[in-house]
Amino acid sequence: MKDLTLKKCAPCEGGVPPLTRAAADELRAQLHADWSIAADTKSLRRSFKFKDFYRTMSFVNAVAYVADREDHHPDLEVGYDHCRITWSTHSIGGLSENDFICAAKVDRLG
Repeated sequence: MKDLTLKKCAPCEGGVPPLTRAAADELRAQLHADWSIAADTKSLRRSFKFKDFYRTMSFVNAVAYVADREDHHPDLEVGYDHCRITWSTHSIGGLSENDFICAAKVDRLG
């Protein structure tokens, strides 16, 4: 199995089914243990805690860089000392390998 961080997101404009629960679980196993798949298998989420606002925003900017490079963008919830990231491939109404590729790259940020 190829390391997810070595992969590049593929364009996804719909027309393909979202990952099954089994396929999503297999990919999730390659990520940090704090990532969780929603019960409906439509999204992948993880929360991060930081010491202060500066560190939070530095992390958010790094995530934005990863997302822009991959052309695959998460939903972010940001506060003074925390950030919650939710990945989902909206064009297919669920999870794709792209979500896991980006999550793996975020794992490398810290």
